[in-house]
Amino acid sequence: MSTEKENRPGLKDSITGLGQKIIGEIETIGGVLTGDPNTQAEGEFNVEVGDIREDLEETGVAADEE
Repeated sequence: MSTEKENRPGLKDSITGLGQKIIGEIETIGGVLTGDPNTQAEGEFNVEVGDIREDLEETGVAADEE
């Protein structure tokens, strides 16, 4: 039996591209301020993934309109 919790998307799945870019920017700044290269790199990665997600979201909207 599947429960309602299993059917709900996780937070990571429901974040938009813009939201992921914002989180990435915050992580990047936090990594710079604390001198933590791993956090900074993770933030930069999230910014790039956010850009890709935004492009995919825009493409999906354009495809849905046709």
